[in-house]
Amino acid sequence: MNSEKNLPGKVSGVEVPGSKSLTQRALIAAALATGESLIRGALIAEDTRRLMEGLKLLGARMETVDGGIRVVGTGGAIAHPGQGIFLGNNGTALRFLTALVCLGRGTYILTGEPRLLERPVGPLVNALKDMGVEIACRNHCPPVRVSANGLQGGRISLSNIESSQYVSALLLCAPYTAKGIELSLTGNVVSAPYIDLTVGVMKDFGAIIKQTGRHFTVGTQSLYSGRIYDVEGDASSASYFFLAAALLKRPIRVYGVRRDSAQGDIGLLEVLEKLGCRIESGEAWVEVSAPNGLASGDVTLDMGHMPDMVPTVGVLSAYRRGKTLITNAAHLRIKESNRLAAMASELGRVGIAASERPDGLTIEGGVPHAAEIETYNDHRIAMSFAVAGLMTPGIDIADKKCVDKSFPGFWRELAKL
Repeated sequence: MNSEKNLPGKVSGVEVPGSKSLTQRALIAAALATGESLIRGALIAEDTRRLMEGLKLLGARMETVDGGIRVVGTGGAIAHPGQGIFLGNNGTALRFLTALVCLGRGTYILTGEPRLLERPVGPLVNALKDMGVEIACRNHCPPVRVSANGLQGGRISLSNIESSQYVSALLLCAPYTAKGIELSLTGNVVSAPYIDLTVGVMKDFGAIIKQTGRHFTVGTQSLYSGRIYDVEGDASSASYFFLAAALLKRPIRVYGVRRDSAQGDIGLLEVLEKLGCRIESGEAWVEVSAPNGLASGDVTLDMGHMPDMVPTVGVLSAYRRGKTLITNAAHLRIKESNRLAAMASELGRVGIAASERPDGLTIEGGVPHAAEIETYNDHRIAMSFAVAGLMTPGIDIADKKCVDKSFPGFWRELAKL
């Protein structure tokens, strides 16, 4: 990064790592593919390392190389690791591999840290049971035990699911089932843009998917092929610098992200525009400024399609005059922490009136004061309140290392501001 970008009078510039969501989906497709792939710009962080370790145990060959991750795929022939697969607190990896190991032969056990063992996987387990898989979990949560003998596939319906990752897990494995998958979704589907990301990655690696509304058909005639795959910057990681621009009332340019990204979290830009920010963008950057500050008054924000943005929006709301009602976010209780309870608690700790609702939060803006922030080992709580520390001296993050889950370089980039 050219230091000139951060001189007085200049626009501050920061860079974000590759998308965690796209990296993990590309790793699954590349691991199943025939041949070699290079995932360029991939996120190298705690979560992706956990997934890579799991995929290596299942027979894929992977190594970090200059510019990304080199993968030699299994061609769909899933190995038996002879040991349990430990996935830390990576809920995405747990759910994706729950479906993937069903393609193998033998007994597989998927487990992780205590918090992961509290995060539900029941609807996915039940869907796989309906396909004939011998699979069990504990109280709808991990550890998951699979006695695999290949995955037949077939017709499956999911209704009112609390995680789009169940859908993505089934779709990613679908080309390698015996008879393909016809998947229908009914009721409320949270985080729907993540399903679109999955479909996009599958097509990029050669799968053919027919989609009509909420009905997906994936046959067995179009397997994944190794390829060079470019990962765009992480919109979730970018959000903390968009937040900084809004609070500091000075322009900040984030490199590596696009305004027209398919990542659902880029939708935060629309929220910021609604609240008075100005957005400019180029081929591989987005710049946010708030020359007139944030709009005041009461506002309701539906966060169903971008739940990871709730901590970011929560901190934004703390500094804005007026009441913010965050809705359609009940599923945040099953994330890395119970994010609704965590945000209400930590906003209260800095002197902001915040309360949980059945499906979200109510936040009364004010003047936050200094406090030590408990992170609950949740990277998004840590990064959101770290930005608050730019505005309010004395806001200190108790567990700074938890950001390594998704953004190991966060503190370095934040220091540029």
